[in-house]
Amino acid sequence: MRRQLLGAALGAALLGLGAGLLAAPAPVLASSSGTIAGCAPAQLHLYQSGVLTVATDSPAYTPWFEGNHPANGKGYEAAVAYAIAAKLGFKRSEVHWTIEPFDSSYAPGPKTFDFDINEITITSARAQAVTFSEGYYNDREALITVKGSALAKHHSPAQLRRYRYGDQVGTTSLAYIEQKIRPTQTPAVYNTLNDVASALSDHTIAGFVTDTPTAQYMAASGEVKHGVVVGQFPSSDEEYGLLLQKGDPLVSCLNQAISALHGNGTLARLQHKWLGIYEKIATIQP
Repeated sequence: MRRQLLGAALGAALLGLGAGLLAAPAPVLASSSGTIAGCAPAQLHLYQSGVLTVATDSPAYTPWFEGNHPANGKGYEAAVAYAIAAKLGFKRSEVHWTIEPFDSSYAPGPKTFDFDINEITITSARAQAVTFSEGYYNDREALITVKGSALAKHHSPAQLRRYRYGDQVGTTSLAYIEQKIRPTQTPAVYNTLNDVASALSDHTIAGFVTDTPTAQYMAASGEVKHGVVVGQFPSSDEEYGLLLQKGDPLVSCLNQAISALHGNGTLARLQHKWLGIYEKIATIQP
């Protein structure tokens, strides 16, 4: 999506990930309360003692969050964050949300949160500066334009190369345009996704790429005036992961929580609830 950098793979061996494939998850040891043994709040080294500090960007987009208010637990990523917190034994009142701009989240250095959940694609380049958890969502990219545009009707692979696109700086969505669509015109680069949406609404660009749920939301909600989703591209190996400060040992407990949520069907249920509608969008070829 908008929130991605170059090259979809996690290069850090300590994470147990590689080139879009998850290693076999470590066994999850449950306590008598159903939480993960050894991962109770009092046993964790946290940014703020007794509180799980979770970061995301602002605005926080639907369907990942609802109402730009992560603490309400609505939206796929908000719900995942609270499900993980519960697996670690945190009450909802013990989860504190903070704002972290996307393009600074994967910069090297100390973090002011325990983990960031912000549609951040796991990449080997980013893993040089931060630590990623196992993936909690497999991403697909989609193409958005405006009604009545040539792109809305004419988007064969050869035709896609003719248009001028734009996208957010530092994202794998921008990289997808450059590396997969390979347009003849250099894509315009913007600081925020809102800037990209404005450029499309103003017809400065013909279209842009972002993750499918965000694309559908922006078109349907009017974030892009007269926006329309052309289609989504074939599935890739890109995954969203929780982002932590480099070397943070909390990742072990987070991975066990994610593995448990995969295993008991929670992640599948949350995806169906918040993201199921987007599976029906037609697939196009880059």
